[in-house]
Amino acid sequence: MRGWWREVAGLVLPADCAGCGHPRTELCERCRGLLGGASSVRRVRPVPEPAGLPPVYAAGRYGDEVRAVLLAHKERGVLGLARPLGTALAAAVGPLGVAGTVLLVPVPSARRAVARRGHDATARMARAAAAVLRRQGTPARALTALRQGRAVADQSGLDGAGRLANLSGAVEAAGACVALLAAAPVVLVDDLMTTGTSLSVAAEAVTVAGGRVAGAAVVAGPEDIETHVRRHRRR
Repeated sequence: MRGWWREVAGLVLPADCAGCGHPRTELCERCRGLLGGASSVRRVRPVPEPAGLPPVYAAGRYGDEVRAVLLAHKERGVLGLARPLGTALAAAVGPLGVAGTVLLVPVPSARRAVARRGHDATARMARAAAAVLRRQGTPARALTALRQGRAVADQSGLDGAGRLANLSGAVEAAGACVALLAAAPVVLVDDLMTTGTSLSVAAEAVTVAGGRVAGAAVVAGPEDIETHVRRHRRR
């Protein structure tokens, strides 16, 4: 019921831009551009890079407006944002060069977080991205194949090592999806990459289930690796 009401409200109530607050538009053209597209997609890597992290491509850079858009979709339930976010994700899939059918597998959120929000934001973006890819001629399917098998702590205040300890052994393939994971290359998808821990743990779960991870796509990532390394060295 909560998700249904949000969808209806988004159609009939005036909205301000989720990124910058520009009146009477859910997402202005400037903020839509900040989400990125094919011309702005780049490979992103955290420093340090966790073991097992597949190649990760991001459509946009994580800044104030992009952060606001992601939070509006995930936490405030502005469900209409799934389409532009899915378009950004689809652009980030392209450089991975997957031939044939591709499975877009969202990194799982904690069940209690999904229940609190009233929707699975990452799965919704994955479905939107798959639809964009199909329209572009790439056979794509969104598959919610991973789940958290045990409770985990809130990750927001944890560094890379803390996140790894928190998530280690927590992500697993849902039994009914194991055969499907082995049927086509997997691209992991998420809204954001910071430390890369969630993606590396998800990649391990797919591999354990017999699947092959071709890479990962995210809406937004940190600054380019060269700038990040220079700043890291100056500290």
